[in-house]
Amino acid sequence: MDGTLDLVVIGTGPGGYRAGVLAALRGLEVAVVEAGDWGGCCLNRGCVPKKAWHHTARLLAAQAGFAARGIRGRLEPDLAAAWDHQERVVAAVQDSYVDYMQRLGIRAIRGRARLEGPGRVAVQTGDGRETLATRHVIVATGARPHIPPPFAPVPGRVLTTDMLFDAPPPPGRRVAVVGSGVVATEFAFILRMLGLEVAWLARSRPLHRTRFSPQALGALARALERHGVAARVGAVVERVEAGEAGVRLRLADGAEETVDWVLLGTGRVPVTEGLGLEAAGIETDARGFIRTDTRCRTGAPGVYAIGDCASPAMTANHALAGATTAVGDILAGGADGPALDAGRVPFVVYSALELARFGLDDEAAEDAGHEPAVGFAAFESNPRALGQDEADGFVRVLADMDTGSLLGAEIVGAEAGELVHALTLAPDPARALGWVAGGLYNHPARAEELLNAVETLAARWGIDVRQWQAAGDGARSA
Repeated sequence: MDGTLDLVVIGTGPGGYRAGVLAALRGLEVAVVEAGDWGGCCLNRGCVPKKAWHHTARLLAAQAGFAARGIRGRLEPDLAAAWDHQERVVAAVQDSYVDYMQRLGIRAIRGRARLEGPGRVAVQTGDGRETLATRHVIVATGARPHIPPPFAPVPGRVLTTDMLFDAPPPPGRRVAVVGSGVVATEFAFILRMLGLEVAWLARSRPLHRTRFSPQALGALARALERHGVAARVGAVVERVEAGEAGVRLRLADGAEETVDWVLLGTGRVPVTEGLGLEAAGIETDARGFIRTDTRCRTGAPGVYAIGDCASPAMTANHALAGATTAVGDILAGGADGPALDAGRVPFVVYSALELARFGLDDEAAEDAGHEPAVGFAAFESNPRALGQDEADGFVRVLADMDTGSLLGAEIVGAEAGELVHALTLAPDPARALGWVAGGLYNHPARAEELLNAVETLAARWGIDVRQWQAAGDGARSA
């Protein structure tokens, strides 16, 4: 051994951690470098603690139907206890992460990394400076909160989502949630269910930048309204006054909102500064994302970038998919590894309803030259959904009419984020619907509506799903 590592991963969020583990499992000598907390944003300040809170919020929301189910009494939310609970969840997962890396022989280094030259990564640690020699590098440095004017972080008064999970929530019962994207849409529901009075201030219609259908967004809006949550669309904050008594927000239309504290759900920006990218010949785009190809390669040989620092989708799902792609390309040993189709990575929103989707929507399918065929099935008559008092939502499948190839899908309702895997795990788009049609199902199950949507599509458009399953070529029957 010449002391040269096979791979150095910069960042231990979901993508960086997965990349290090995959590489080590396949026999590569790996080091990971982390400047902050092990597990990155997702584990410490993002999807993991937020999902813990979302589950609590769903339990609280479900009590509206408790009396009819023969359950007496009422649940009372406790935000402080909920915060403590997610802290324990995060600590347990973080311990398992660190333990598993140790057992795999991954060298874990706490410090700030910088590309110093071909095959060299300099790490500034608390004890000094170290240079790692490596054959490959994966940059997975994530993102940080975007703070738009006129806001500025104020501990206890104006919080980013990072700050919300770094310290117990501030006192007070009235909070302003600012933003129209996924984070604001999720936290407006979660905080309302956890006992707060929520003023949701959104410049634009919630989730307007996503590809969810009007039917999906309408179903979510109705579910939110049932729980007393509605966005004030067109609310533009022009002035923020934070003091000991709370926060006063002055809006462009002259109105004012006075709250105890503010939560900014205004998006995130990639973290790429201080990495030596320019000197290494690695480009970023106008928004700061590292430019990569479909195999997550940057402009520097042997250097890859994955996750929020490279993907405008900015989800843990895309980071995990990028890790698989980058490590696969490294293991290909000079040949091309499988390319990443980012559009087929699931995109999920956890709010008053779960929304999950992947692939093309109707407009994008037509723009790409497809003749889309739609299969639809609702949960309103699904025995399992009715038994759970969670019959809102539907499954919507989009296929090419001529080939039967799966173009995309949308699932709305409870467990949508789990159900979507039954479609994304198919061998390939050409065989996906045959895969679903040929499956064997538990009854009663929400997953049966996937089968019903495919069968509806086949019956309506005269497509033989048995042919898809047998031939695997997506051919349409004569």
